Amino acid sequence: MTDVAAAGQGDARSLADAKRARWLSLVGVWIIRLIGVTWRVRMIDAGPVDRLRHDGQPVALLLWHGQLLPLLYIMRFQSIACLISTHKDGELIAQVAKRLGCVLVRGSSSRGGDRALLGLVRALKDGFTIAVTPDGPRGPYRSFAPGALIAAHRVAAPVVAFGVHATRAWYLKSWDQFMIPKPFARVTVVLDTPLLVPGETARDAADAIPLFFDRMAMVATRAAG
Repeated sequence: MTDVAAAGQGDARSLADAKRARWLSLVGVWIIRLIGVTWRVRMIDAGPVDRLRHDGQPVALLLWHGQLLPLLYIMRFQSIACLISTHKDGELIAQVAKRLGCVLVRGSSSRGGDRALLGLVRALKDGFTIAVTPDGPRGPYRSFAPGALIAAHRVAAPVVAFGVHATRAWYLKSWDQFMIPKPFARVTVVLDTPLLVPGETARDAADAIPLFFDRMAMVATRAAG
């Protein structure tokens, strides 16, 4: 097989994957909406973040990849910019996020990292709230890449840990234990106190990972109640 033929087949597969992701996302969003409307959502300590967003201030939300679905539904059509992988595995979640009103920033710490960082900085400068999963897109589970902290530090935007717990949920057998709250579940969301990333340099921002890892653990514990 020639290089040209191989490239053509690769393009065809990519196109087919994209079309499949669009159709699956259309079905998936309707299912999410049908289930999500039954959730009993309780937001804890959302006031400080709501005030920042009302004043047009940029905010960086941190959450684990497995908790992404509740955020996408609960904060749908609220000018959220979501970092989604450019890998083909991220195409389905990207299409779902887009259909729920999210602005997409494509890239990850392992693939398209520079592009992702520039996209996050641009979104923050434009006043968006960004949502970033520091262990995404492919783990390891609860690992922490520094991109969101570096972007927030560059723009002097506060970072907020986002914790969520559902009383009843399905957990996929995936690396992130992806959570889908069941119908009529009580979904509790805890938002941490907005914190600026300390230090003067990008290296200082990366060194703040233990601080924000602990904040994420704290809000997760509070959400579980």
